[in-house]
Amino acid sequence: MSEYPNRNVLWAETLVDELAAGGLTTACIAPGSRSTPLTVAFDAHDDVETFSHLDERSAAFFALGRGRRTGEPTALVCTSGTAAANFHPAVIEANQARVPLLALTADRPPELRDSGANQTVDQEKLYGSAVRWYRDLPEPEPTPRKLRRLRTDAARALAEATGSDAGPVHLNCPFRKPLEPTPVAGDVPADWHAGDEQAAAGRGDGPYVRRQQGRPALADAALADLASAIEAADTGLILAGPADPTTLADDDWPAAVGELAAATNFPVLADPLSGVRFGERPGDATVLGGYDGYVHALDLDLDPDIVLRFGASATSKPLRRALADTDARQVLVDPMGEWRDAEFVCSDLVVADPTGTARSLAAAVAGPGDSRFADRLADAEARYWAHVEEFLTDETPEGAVAHRVLAEAPDPATVFVSNSMAVRDADRFGEPRAADLTVLANRGASGIDGVLSTAFGAGSATDEQLVLLTGDLAYYHDMNGLLALARCGVDATIVCVNNDGGGIFHLLPIEAFDPPFTDQFVTPHGLDFAATGELYDLSFQRVPADEFGDAYRASLAMDGTQVIEVPFDADASHRARERFADSVADRL
Repeated sequence: MSEYPNRNVLWAETLVDELAAGGLTTACIAPGSRSTPLTVAFDAHDDVETFSHLDERSAAFFALGRGRRTGEPTALVCTSGTAAANFHPAVIEANQARVPLLALTADRPPELRDSGANQTVDQEKLYGSAVRWYRDLPEPEPTPRKLRRLRTDAARALAEATGSDAGPVHLNCPFRKPLEPTPVAGDVPADWHAGDEQAAAGRGDGPYVRRQQGRPALADAALADLASAIEAADTGLILAGPADPTTLADDDWPAAVGELAAATNFPVLADPLSGVRFGERPGDATVLGGYDGYVHALDLDLDPDIVLRFGASATSKPLRRALADTDARQVLVDPMGEWRDAEFVCSDLVVADPTGTARSLAAAVAGPGDSRFADRLADAEARYWAHVEEFLTDETPEGAVAHRVLAEAPDPATVFVSNSMAVRDADRFGEPRAADLTVLANRGASGIDGVLSTAFGAGSATDEQLVLLTGDLAYYHDMNGLLALARCGVDATIVCVNNDGGGIFHLLPIEAFDPPFTDQFVTPHGLDFAATGELYDLSFQRVPADEFGDAYRASLAMDGTQVIEVPFDADASHRARERFADSVADRL
């Protein structure tokens, strides 16, 4: 008699076993009936850690967070119907941000599609162009050829998810009943694999298909031409924008940027999400982080001859606009050759690995150039941060919270920041420091959905302390995600800046039109989040801004999860931002 009670068990165990052989170590599972074969197979596999989530959207963002932190894919499992649709927002973010992700959606058998059958929707190519690869798997069948195909599909899915253009992959998995490991006489004959043991057990010494991932590199002639352009430039900048997960996972990335900066004497404008703003200074590099606050306020000659741009588009809008106003030759380095420049000012697109390109250019450049440009910017940077400290002594705007979160985060730590004002405040008020901080955000599609779950997923992938800086709307939007703290064994310090609505809209011209500004844009909610403390068994406290520092330090020293809510008046906060911008121009 076969060791498999039915063909669904054989199929699911083969798929999971092959994914594990290919390096998959984690799966996030949402409960459901149609996905039973996959759930049982993942749960039973010794080499795959499973996280159980009641909410599919939270599960997807949790998996996204793990991929963002590690650069490796996490599998997602759900039942058929709208459950699969709830993965879609995280799939979009993974696509935009190049985060590896593997979505396994269970489906009804083909004859039930387009029949009005319960919980049956069209799941073929459900995520459209947002996935790197899609496969509607065949129905389970105990034949060697189909099982070889299944193993090959598993290997291809992992390869597509983790390639140079890393991102989400979708495998749609139809199953017919019985879904449980119920014995079905004759369903899997004992000799089904006769003469083809590899279909049954794989290669035995690794994955069925071994994948080798290369990195695109510049040809020698192109490298020499770019090195010559750098040597001919009197002034230059290195812009380290938000880094892809694969770049962040590369321990050589900060050092490579430092080598390039030292070889050229170009200062580094380091986005908080670049992996370069925080940590040990790479070489003798001039690493700047306050430019968002002073690039337009000061009379700086920010008109370099050449700009070397790595990563995604910079978080800072003032910086993007300042670079758009220059006549510089702007070289965009991207391993996939995608156009990550919404101002459309780049003159060169270099399709090559960022780390390898920075290191190769550093070795190819004849010698460092004039340092006076870097010195001027370093002087402005020093005066800016001195003024920030002075300003925050007199006032405690929302940006003061972000400043302290990053200034006092443990070394090492994973710090996740929400979109809207949180990431902008982290950019403007996050002073570079030598602490090993991995700062992350969902800047692919820049949504506020799934922020908590993504942070918790990132935290689950490391032993470092986890700090989350979020706004009240993002906190509200993903309160379901708080359940993962207890279910998935994650502790965090959660800082919630609560200005009762969409404070970021105060930055837009619509602020001058009320109505409808308050009711349709700011949308104050008036919610008391203290109840989430009791509901999710968290420590919750509400503190005024001038007492935040003490509460934050106390939380970092405690076990478990603490939520620190800091209330602000949105209009007053916006006025404080205006005063800060004016003060930079006046005082510096």
